[in-house]
Amino acid sequence: MGLYKENMRVLAAFTFFVIFSGCQVAEPPNFVFILADDLGYMDVGAYNSDTFYKTPNIDQLAAEGIRFTQGYAAAPVCSPTRASLLTGLYPSRMATTDYFGAPQPDGVSSHWTRNKPLLPARYESQLSHSAVTVAEALLAVGYKTFWAGKWHLGGQGSYPEDHGFQVNRGGWESGGPYGRGNYFVPYDNPKLEDGPTGEHLPARLATETVKFIEANQDESFIAYLSFYSVHTPLMARADLQAKYEAEHAAPTVWGTEGERQVRHTQNHVVYAAMIEAMDEAVGTVLVALDELGLKHNTVVIFTSDNGGLSTSEGHPTSNLPLRAGKGWVYEGGIREPFIMRWPMLLDGGQIESTPIISPDLMPTLLQIAGLPEPDVTDGVSLLPLLMGQQMPERDLYWHYPHYGNQGGSPVSAVRRGDWKLIRFYEDDREELYDLAVDVSESEDMASIQTEKLNELSNALDMWLNQVDARFPTPNPAIVEKSNFHE
Repeated sequence: MGLYKENMRVLAAFTFFVIFSGCQVAEPPNFVFILADDLGYMDVGAYNSDTFYKTPNIDQLAAEGIRFTQGYAAAPVCSPTRASLLTGLYPSRMATTDYFGAPQPDGVSSHWTRNKPLLPARYESQLSHSAVTVAEALLAVGYKTFWAGKWHLGGQGSYPEDHGFQVNRGGWESGGPYGRGNYFVPYDNPKLEDGPTGEHLPARLATETVKFIEANQDESFIAYLSFYSVHTPLMARADLQAKYEAEHAAPTVWGTEGERQVRHTQNHVVYAAMIEAMDEAVGTVLVALDELGLKHNTVVIFTSDNGGLSTSEGHPTSNLPLRAGKGWVYEGGIREPFIMRWPMLLDGGQIESTPIISPDLMPTLLQIAGLPEPDVTDGVSLLPLLMGQQMPERDLYWHYPHYGNQGGSPVSAVRRGDWKLIRFYEDDREELYDLAVDVSESEDMASIQTEKLNELSNALDMWLNQVDARFPTPNPAIVEKSNFHE
């Protein structure tokens, strides 16, 4: 391993020099990756000037870097996207297609999905050690590696420290802050010691991140700050909640999505307070980079793991004009805030409309660090795009063969250009939307644009076969009931 690491260091140094010799980049940059949980595209001021929520630090990050307007999560729920961000692979290729802890097909008899017509596809509930993570690749060439916050990618033996992160503050199998104090002490988190009474989790995670950066400011590092915010339980600091209660929020307007109610108004005061607290924590980290003189050559990335929660579990936000939210492959469930800042290379205030997706982050960070792409990757490096070059058009794919807690049913989808096809497995139905003129996905063009429908449907079939996707199967309990009634 020692010889391998040394060879990788030499290769990285040479590649980095070749790529950036004309860009006045003196040394490999640091990386700070900030991942929000359940934060919607329209929840951030940089993407929605009319948002009820306050995100001044995230907005400033966008003003100083590049804001992608068509950035996508690899899945409409957390674990699959998180695995994809770390590995550069589509969840379907790894069979990590549902949140870890969701029912397997042989476990639905006591679950609310037991009377659904399909059984969900079986998924892998641990991040495989055969998939190289960005932390492992950077660690091999001398980077210091750090994790803070939500992991939700496996239990004992598959924690952050088992996948290349030297320091782990708060990452374990739990999908949320479910200790006695939830977002406040006591956390009951075996990977994060309790702080003083009243300590707030997002602030604590930011503090831990800053401590790591301070301790490693003379080294190359990656700090991965993965917030539990703004996942349920809906719980906020009292001062911030009172601030939003004093606001004159609009009355709630409701719509329907399938069998669920969907919120059409951003006015949830607790959720607003949770977002602002997370934004403050982001600011804590950004200020530290500036004060330590690290801002210029540190790549900061901010995104979310899926869309905002709008159809269940408190319905705390609205994603309008995007349709639906978390748990659905409509735009509200998968389109994300996606921001990158690197003052060494990027001018501020850039807006980029090229569609990008979670698997792109792994190859991007590796190329920036001067490392080769993994042997297998589903993403593409965004570095050429960051340097002002055009990227070839490509298809983007999603495969969620499960029933979401938020009301969605098993689906696959493909985006080609401005066209997006969604395949529903319950009734083998396909919908087709032109996102250029219908970002709300309100006008199904499947019966009109039949040639485009067939083109995208065939492309989706080929991709599903390529990644060896797993599929839902008929629920025998429902079949037996049907036969009995006949």
